[in-house]
Amino acid sequence: MTRWRRYGHERLYVNLPDGQSAAWFDLRNHQLNILLDVDRDAVLDALAPYLAQRPEPSVNPLPSPALPPAPPPVSTPLAGWIPEVPVPVVPRPVGSAPRSSAHRPGSPSTQPSKQPPGTPGPIGAAPHPADDLAGNPPGAAIRAKIDELTPGFWRALLNRLRRRPAETDGWRKGLVGEETVGAELERLPSRGWRVLHSIPLPRDVDIDHLLIGPGGVFTFNTKYHVGARIWVGDQAVKMGSQAYPYVRKARAEAERASAVLSRVCGFPVRVEGVLAFVEPAKLSEAPSRHDVHAIRVHAIRHDQIAAFGDYPTVWQPAHVERIYAAARDRRNWLNA
Repeated sequence: MTRWRRYGHERLYVNLPDGQSAAWFDLRNHQLNILLDVDRDAVLDALAPYLAQRPEPSVNPLPSPALPPAPPPVSTPLAGWIPEVPVPVVPRPVGSAPRSSAHRPGSPSTQPSKQPPGTPGPIGAAPHPADDLAGNPPGAAIRAKIDELTPGFWRALLNRLRRRPAETDGWRKGLVGEETVGAELERLPSRGWRVLHSIPLPRDVDIDHLLIGPGGVFTFNTKYHVGARIWVGDQAVKMGSQAYPYVRKARAEAERASAVLSRVCGFPVRVEGVLAFVEPAKLSEAPSRHDVHAIRVHAIRHDQIAAFGDYPTVWQPAHVERIYAAARDRRNWLNA
């Protein structure tokens, strides 16, 4: 079992003998997430000292990380130019009480937003806790959908007697996929990357994961097709004789994210789409496709997502923090 601390999160990972993460337990909101099809009792036994003393579940809003200073903007664009990002300072009103010292060590304080949830604020201001997406766990939107669709006791019993498949079965598989990809992405912040999960968009859709770092900005669309033989073309994905519009959707999702982040940041932010297939038997691609990535994600091998950390530098740390600050504010996605 290993302890993980980063960006206000604190988790315990339960690992198999080969190092594969089977489950994680959030020590702050006391939420248990099973990542693999393993013996649940064994996981609970391993976490027994922490589960036995846990209080009633609660969610504490995470503080917004301060944005680092950036060099002044360049007035004349040159070849290969990357815009410098001025980071505005939000002053604290005279006479107001100082922030609590309960912030991440080494991180300067920022004045929290005084506006109600959903109200757009000035660039650089900390989002209202209800609008801060930094605390969203992987699969948050799917988990909410499962809660909505889960039948009551008598309906569930009737469905079982009639041997009807549960309406939530497909959603639960998707949840496992998002949690698997999310766990892999959470390995990258130690290399200067930022990760967000379950970013809500209008019309009840969401971005599964958003990765922001020195090598670029990427939207991740997770697909759970364990054991499938998958071919990824320019417009669609094929599994056997069935075609799926995954590529077009991933491309459109990246374009929506680019439009939002470019508008809020005040400089062009290119976003690339990624299709992350969990545990496929085979993945092949059309050589002509170039704007949407397709990767395989295995809970044991940590190669393809880890490779994003080696991408050539596109953004400096100040740019990464500015884009992350824009992306973590739910209000900025309301008209995406």
